[in-house]
Formats: sequence, C-alpha cells, structure tokens
Amino acid sequence: METILEVNQLRKTYKKRKTKEVVQAVNGISFKVNRGEILGLLGPNGAGKTTTIKMICGLLTPDDGAIVINGVDQHKKRLKALRHISAVLEGNRNLYWRLSVLENLEYFAGNRGSSRKEVAAIIDDLLIKFKLKEKENELVNRLSRGMQQKLAIAVAMLAESEVILLDEPTLGLDVETGYEVREILKAIVRQYNRTIIISSHDMDVIQDICERTVIINQGNVVTDDRVENLLKLFEVRSYAVTLGNQLDEQQKQLLTEKFPFHLYTEDSLQSTLEIDLAKSDEIYDLFDILKLASTPVEAIDRKSVNFEQIFMKIVKGETSHALTQSS
Repeated sequence: METILEVNQLRKTYKKRKTKEVVQAVNGISFKVNRGEILGLLGPNGAGKTTTIKMICGLLTPDDGAIVINGVDQHKKRLKALRHISAVLEGNRNLYWRLSVLENLEYFAGNRGSSRKEVAAIIDDLLIKFKLKEKENELVNRLSRGMQQKLAIAVAMLAESEVILLDEPTLGLDVETGYEVREILKAIVRQYNRTIIISSHDMDVIQDICERTVIINQGNVVTDDRVENLLKLFEVRSYAVTLGNQLDEQQKQLLTEKFPFHLYTEDSLQSTLEIDLAKSDEIYDLFDILKLASTPVEAIDRKSVNFEQIFMKIVKGETSHALTQSS
C-alpha cells in the first residue's frame, strides 16, 4: 500500500519550568500511515501522544527525526508538507463561534484562496452530507456539541487535504450523535479517498472504525498492528475457568509463578479463574496445577474481550505481545 505519512525517529524533550529537569516526551517514535486507511493513534496521559500529534501538525518542532507527508519532508518544506494535512483539535478550537455555520465554511475556504462562488457547490454538498443544511445560518455558539464537531470536520474537508487528524472527535457527544460521527468518518474515507488519523480515549470508536492502531507509551511505540489481529490474539489467550473446589495454597503459588496475569475468586461453593495464556500449549501447565489436588473443572470458556481491555493490558505491560509492524 502507498504510504501517505511517515514518522521516522521523532524525539522531543522539555525542561520543567521550576526544576529545569529535562523530560524526554518522545523518544524515537516511528510509524507509517497508508493512504485511505483510518489509523488509531493511542496512548495514556503523559505517554507522548499529544506531543507527537502536535509535531505532525506543525505546532511543535521535533528535536530530531523526520515527518514526511505525501512525499514532502516537513522540516525542509514545512508549508508545502502541511498543505496535505488538516487537524481537528479537541474542543472545536478551529471554529469561530460568533460566525454562522455557513460563514465558517466560507471564511476557511477564503483562507485557502477560494472565493464564495468557487466553493458554493462544495459547501452546499458538505452541509447536506453532514446534516447541517437546516442550521447553516445558526451561530456556532448556539449549536449542540455534536453539530459543532460535525462542522469542524466539514471545515477540515474543505481544505481538500489528503490526511485529516482528529483529536477526540466523539468526546462529550450523546450516543446517537457519536454513532453519526463514526459513519461520517467511514464515508470520508470511502467516498473521498481521504486518510484519517484519530486520537481518542473512546476505545469503542477505535474498535469500530480503525483498521490499524499505533499505541504509544513512555515516549515509544509499543504496538503497531491491525485491530482485528489484536482482537483475535487476545481472544484466543483469555479464558475463564470455573472450578468445583477452592485451590489450595500450593496451587495458588504455582499459578502466580507460571501465570503472572490471572484473577482468582472463590466462595463456599466454587471458584473462578480468569487467565491469559501466552502460548496455547500453556493450557496443559494449567491442567497439571489443577491435577495436583484433583480440582474438578466444571467449565472452560473463552473470554470475550474488547479493545479497551487490550489497550489497558498493553500499556500496563500485562502481555507478552511483541511490537509488530503491520504491512
């Protein structure tokens, strides 16, 4: 597949204001984004994700490394490179609240050198597709948060840039509007052949619309893989085992040594073991431990996992899943 964005060995340090301590926010981050895909760029607070986003958008200058957008090196030809990317920051900060919906679209089109007449048909098409036509003369500060978010994405579409970077596009939206925004993003890729990079803490959104995800933690990329691959991987490894008796102390100790990532609960009638297996044949090690006290096994069920659980396991280091580079 054709690469539309390449991030290569980005590094960025800060100095704390009071202590002057040097903090390595980003430490050699590299990844690629393919044309026409929706990529999830994720990371916990303080992981270096926001700094990476700001460097890609040109809001921060890297200490080292390169960003290439549509074949243009951002360091060598900054303005030319940034013409290929539009960003919608969290909080709809790219809108003028005292202008109407239509005026915002016309204003930002004018910033790009287009007259009202030239973009009239394009704007009308966007208003219809984003279901904003009835609100075109409404001031932005009177719109619901969902409509503001849709308008912000429509403004980014006006730029006709190949890459759109969205920071928390569904934050604070009601369920219905959140799903509407998801469908809009899918349509943008499908109908307009755009590429979307989405940063969000809403893992349901990532699981629903992203093909691939890059997870950043402690200034490094810790996972780069397709979402479906991660879901399959963790689903195969996660099991819930219902036992007829409680485990004895020796069994509990052996479980802790062999399977550091497990949860054990018990009551007077039965006990339950939730366990992640790094390899499929580790199930036999589990049976050997249960056999020591002839502990009866009443049921073994493969656990259903969602992407939020996977994300938490990866950033907490509760997995042996190695970093993979998706093709």
